[in-house]
Amino acid sequence: MSVIRHAQSRRSETPAGVMTTFASPTLGGATRALWRVEATPATSGPLHDFDAEQVWTFLGGTATIELGDETFTVAPGDTVVMPPSTPRRVTAGADKGFTAVVTAPAGARAILPDGTVHGVPPWIA
Repeated sequence: MSVIRHAQSRRSETPAGVMTTFASPTLGGATRALWRVEATPATSGPLHDFDAEQVWTFLGGTATIELGDETFTVAPGDTVVMPPSTPRRVTAGADKGFTAVVTAPAGARAILPDGTVHGVPPWIA
């Protein structure tokens, strides 16, 4: 068993927000990655896909999620299971953005719409 102290968590910033890794292969030797997303209001990530399932639980704020051919609005307490091989984009609410906790298999890779494998994001590694 590994105990990962708060001070050991890893912070990654993107134009759309901050990801804080709580556990991953390089942080505690976990086989799943677990991280928090704090999204900046009115921002969105790029349209992309993953080669593995992700599970997102929203803790605060709101977001609009494009997942395959569907679009959902989510609020605190909602959980979204994002299957692999399904294009997705998450857009933060205009007022407060959102906070979510996410898990995925360690080493899950992002894939761009043209099929280019973008690689393993640092918060999953």
